Amino acid sequence: MASRILSRAMRQPTLTKPNASTPFRRSFQTTSKLSQETVIATPTPLPVKKPVGAFRGGLLGFLLGATGAGAGMYYYVLGEYRVSNELLTEDIYNLQATVQRIESYVRVLEDKVDTAAKKK
Repeated sequence: MASRILSRAMRQPTLTKPNASTPFRRSFQTTSKLSQETVIATPTPLPVKKPVGAFRGGLLGFLLGATGAGAGMYYYVLGEYRVSNELLTEDIYNLQATVQRIESYVRVLEDKVDTAAKKK
């Protein structure tokens, strides 16, 4: 088989029509018409994209950022308000309990003073 590939007849291209004794070989050539079509045919241009623009993009970014910051600040302030309201309510209840204790002490003292005044 190797001798067949290396033989002189197989190395030389044939330009005649193939017949039963010579094998048909194709060459890698193109015609001038095909090469012209590939040169002339250009790809279609891509559609032109309209630019967004710095002003429109900057304005949209500013509005989104300001809205996000405002929403975050609102929830932060709302949480702080709830905490301070709970602390204030707790302080009011403590003050009320203290006033009631002082009031009971004052009543006890008044009763002692009244009983001491009645004895005299």
